[in-house]
Amino acid sequence: MNKEQSNKTALQEKEGISNQEATSKQAISHLKKKRQEQPSAAALLEGILIGNTAALSRGITLIESHNIAHKEKANTLIQSCLEHQKPSVRIGITGVPGVGKSTFIETLGTYLTTLGKKVAVLAVDPSSSLTKGSILGDKTRMDALVKNPNAFIRPSAAGDSLGGVARHTREAITLCETAGYDVILIETVGVGQSETAVHSMVDFFLLLKLAGAGDELQGIKRGIIEMADAIIINKADGDNLTAAKLAKVEFNRALHFYPAKASGWMPKVVLCSALENKGIDATWNLISDYINHANKEEYFTKKRQEQNTFWLLQSIENQLKDQFFQDETIAKELQIQKELIAANKRSPFAAAEYLLNLHKKHS
Repeated sequence: MNKEQSNKTALQEKEGISNQEATSKQAISHLKKKRQEQPSAAALLEGILIGNTAALSRGITLIESHNIAHKEKANTLIQSCLEHQKPSVRIGITGVPGVGKSTFIETLGTYLTTLGKKVAVLAVDPSSSLTKGSILGDKTRMDALVKNPNAFIRPSAAGDSLGGVARHTREAITLCETAGYDVILIETVGVGQSETAVHSMVDFFLLLKLAGAGDELQGIKRGIIEMADAIIINKADGDNLTAAKLAKVEFNRALHFYPAKASGWMPKVVLCSALENKGIDATWNLISDYINHANKEEYFTKKRQEQNTFWLLQSIENQLKDQFFQDETIAKELQIQKELIAANKRSPFAAAEYLLNLHKKHS
């Protein structure tokens, strides 16, 4: 036996079966072409009215676009939707990260669909201050609700908007109401000034709290309770149940120190375990009681009118800001002013006044 034969291995690799193309090149080409097609505002409205979630998603994407060419079409779509808006209940949900907002929303949303409601969830994900990116992982966290045919979940990046509320969330609400969703749930990132922004666009404001997390007095001190229509103590289960009951007593005591709301409604505290599906029905009954109370006091319509006025002024402010920074002359001069400020040759206030006066001349 020679050397080559003694070193010969018994291991052999047989030629496998070639992978078949799951999708033909022609189908891929057709799909790409279809995606590049931009439907008209009328076509999007038609799809939204019949409950097409793809049309609703594309409509929200359109209004969120920063492309100047899309703004006119987006405005046309929103204006058309105003004529077809259906009654709904808008609920804002906030709380510190880790309080269980996503689990609570999924459990509440699933419960509402069993009552015959159509539920839309507008979830706002935090954006990185460095990369400007956002994970948009709410659909992953709400895997059961996302499969529900009577639910629609739309995550949006907070961007640089105030308090983690997407700039066009208000318009997205209009589109969802046009699509026939009875309940609109708006989730915030739960940090900063998001509570103020959410409060200005919803009918009912839910504040989720954790027992035993040391934030009971902090919540009172920050003044969030003044805006809350209800406080939900989540994760009231297992070993945390006793602490949750004590927290409920503390919050009920604190609520008596706050003046009555304009609607005459007295905020309530509810124990809840979204994980064990406890307290969800009590939460919805509380919201229903508030809506009936607000309608009886004629406060429901009045509040929405006040909110529309607020968003009118907010929209004017945003558009003026956009026009200012899109001015090419301002863009060039802004860099010069930044350099002067860095060299301590001009104050930020003087630079701002100079740029504003320059913009007026070019307007």
